[in-house]
Amino acid sequence: MAVALKPSGFLQFNKKPEIHLLLSFHSRKTIVSTKMFKPMATLTTAPAFGLSGTFTRLKSQGKVAFIPYITAGDPDLSTTASALKVLDSCGADIIELGVPYSDPLADGPVIQAAATRSLARGTNLNAILAMLKEVVPQLSCPIALFTYYNPILKRGTDKFMATIKDVGIHGLVVPDVPLEETGSLRRQASKNKIELVLLTTPTTPSDRMKAIVEASEGFVYLVSSVGVTGTRDSVSARVETLLKEIKEATSKPVAVGFGISKPEHVKQVAGWGADGVIVGSAMVKILGEAKSPENGLEELEDFTKSLVSSLT
Repeated sequence: MAVALKPSGFLQFNKKPEIHLLLSFHSRKTIVSTKMFKPMATLTTAPAFGLSGTFTRLKSQGKVAFIPYITAGDPDLSTTASALKVLDSCGADIIELGVPYSDPLADGPVIQAAATRSLARGTNLNAILAMLKEVVPQLSCPIALFTYYNPILKRGTDKFMATIKDVGIHGLVVPDVPLEETGSLRRQASKNKIELVLLTTPTTPSDRMKAIVEASEGFVYLVSSVGVTGTRDSVSARVETLLKEIKEATSKPVAVGFGISKPEHVKQVAGWGADGVIVGSAMVKILGEAKSPENGLEELEDFTKSLVSSLT
């Protein structure tokens, strides 16, 4: 996404940007091939761990969290449900699910296109939540919802938080709300045991970064670069320094996103000390550009396995 990183430290979106949480990995789960993929029977238990609990468990095992991002409803909600199960079976530790929005200022070309396709097919928040209510009990990893602030305000912050808690959501990322305006969100999230993840950037002043990491729950999201997110040839070496600075300010886990799209990126960022790696645009592109939903799921499986393998 095109992001102007102001000295104030929050994300200011100029052009259509692309903010997606790129991923991280180190979870050795049983792999279920999508080549023979069939929906699982509904289970009766939801994931046992939230975001922070997942990071604590992984840290005790010396592992890094694998956090893929996909857009709900692209190409359709049925495929999204299947994709969530594929990602979970291939080793996702947390899955970030994007809620499509008509004015996605934090999204670049890939995810903006995915949101447009999803909305054109009639995807809405109620349909996404209904799908999640069925799918979440079948997953072993928690889901963090990625949404803009306006859909939350339209529903009412208290009602929104209670509703997503009801369907089993553990985390929330709202990229277009600066720290100073997160008070109500943080109160209602805490009341409903939803972990509100906040973002810090390469241009965030030190004092502001410390305030952000203090307020963030679940993990701290480190934006790895300035400008448009999406696939890149390399990850900025400055990320290593930024990670050290954040870790000097907090003991909370730090996950890195923006521009991480290859196994070598994942391995490099994990080696720099990230607790989690977020991969978004590369995942979304696979599902959005596949010849068919079935082909998309197969390609998603293969790509996810390659990323997970880079951390073993």
